[in-house]
Amino acid sequence: MTQPTFAESAPQTAPNAAAIARSAAVVIFILAAGKAFSLSEKWIGLDRFGIGLDWDTFATANQLPEQLYNLIGGGALAFAFIPVFGGLLGKDRAAAWRLASNLLNTVLLVAFTLATITAILAPWLVANVLAPGYANPYAPTSAITNPLSGELLTAFARPDRVMQTANLMRILLLSLVIFSASGLFSGILHTHQHFILPALSPILFDVGNLFGVTFLASRFGIYGAAIGAVMGASLHALIQVPGLIRCRAQWRPLLDWRDPALREVIVLMIPRAIGLALANFDLLVAYNIASQLETGSSAALNRGYTLMQLPQTLIGTAMGIVIFPTLAVLSAAGDRDGKRAAMSGALRFILIASIPAAIMMVVAGRPLVGILEGGAFDPDSADRVFNVLRLFALSVVTWSVLEVVARSFYADKDMVTPLIGEIIQTVLFLILATTFVQTLRIGGVAFANGLTVGLQVIFLLVILRRRWGGIHEGTLILTTLKALAASGVMALAMTAVWPLIESLPLPIPRRFLLLVQAGLQIGVGGVVYLIVATLLGVTEIRRLPGMILSRRKQLSPAAD
Repeated sequence: MTQPTFAESAPQTAPNAAAIARSAAVVIFILAAGKAFSLSEKWIGLDRFGIGLDWDTFATANQLPEQLYNLIGGGALAFAFIPVFGGLLGKDRAAAWRLASNLLNTVLLVAFTLATITAILAPWLVANVLAPGYANPYAPTSAITNPLSGELLTAFARPDRVMQTANLMRILLLSLVIFSASGLFSGILHTHQHFILPALSPILFDVGNLFGVTFLASRFGIYGAAIGAVMGASLHALIQVPGLIRCRAQWRPLLDWRDPALREVIVLMIPRAIGLALANFDLLVAYNIASQLETGSSAALNRGYTLMQLPQTLIGTAMGIVIFPTLAVLSAAGDRDGKRAAMSGALRFILIASIPAAIMMVVAGRPLVGILEGGAFDPDSADRVFNVLRLFALSVVTWSVLEVVARSFYADKDMVTPLIGEIIQTVLFLILATTFVQTLRIGGVAFANGLTVGLQVIFLLVILRRRWGGIHEGTLILTTLKALAASGVMALAMTAVWPLIESLPLPIPRRFLLLVQAGLQIGVGGVVYLIVATLLGVTEIRRLPGMILSRRKQLSPAAD
């Protein structure tokens, strides 16, 4: 993709479908490379820590810093900032950069204040909010029954689970401040239709994580992983600086909370921040439940959720990133037909990609998880992670669709309707998670997540259809049915071919054997899906390559 030459004002015309497809392809390619690299970090982390107590504390400690970032420097900031900043760029460049400087300084101040308060309260938050199940003594039973074994002295020498989690959280809170600036950098670059550096930034974050679990953990244990995460956050921000220079970003040391543009962003952020708080509250509930189950439940939930995000990020997040600036431009221009066409086209892409990805996760997920086996991550641990992962499969579809549906409201500067959807989803999640966990254990939390997000999506689509006078719902339903039918045939083919693939005499180590077997099974399934979907008339499969490769073809994303 050729990057635009940035003039004194941002272009205010929405890119055509071919440009959107090319941008999406570039973002997906970079994110895929990043996720492949991320797997190496997960591999080494699982080999070193497994899904035992240390990773339980790390996964729990990371929740609050991550949620605070999402609240003040992540989604809430970007969704409120891009429509306002993009509108100002086309009218008054100086005012636009004044807003960016003012907002950056404000966000950094808030992030630093929250990080300081959270660090002070960390032990209380862990013991009473995040993981009350950790408040039990750290010492193993054998240390008490056999005090001469030396285990009792070791247990006293180490911090208990509450303090270990609190200390890890204090380190990870440094990332909160760094990510707060980095999130705004991404919003600025996305507004300029510049997607490459923001897409590369997660790879640099994983570089820091990999350094932490590979080198620092050998000296500092689980604390090395936390230090590596902070290093990764720094790289995440620094990689975007060249892009800011290219689009002539301007920074001023000011804090003007009376600025109308800043107030507009804050007003738009408030409902979105509340919505994100509710979404993150779901994770707090999930880890609270996990902390009261058998050891390893928090880690299994964390690993299953992380693996689920691989396809969800490549499909839903990538398309959401690319389509949001376009929807914002169309909304500012009052082009309802254009918004409807862009959103429908994005959703159809997501449906034809996420539905087979979810099915593949269920059918071929176990050998994929098995690739990570080794060291402390034994086959029993892999089974537990897979049990969570397959129940997260529905989330691949529902979360991916939500990425675009929610952004359709944000482009219209409507943050309240998605908030109502979040409230409904949170209430249902509390009910279903506590119900399903009785029979499905920690996997019940995963299934409740995907199901309730799906209900939230339906609620939002019904409102959007009324507001926009239609959303090409007939085409969307037909695409869904065709994707489900093709995915069903794909699942049958993958299941039928597995015994043959499993019996192949390949004299290679188990990890590589599982990688080859899973790759062959997914490859067969992918070919079958493409053939059946094409025969069923899923036209997007035929059109997409041309839209990506041709720079001259001007295709509309409207429904057929």
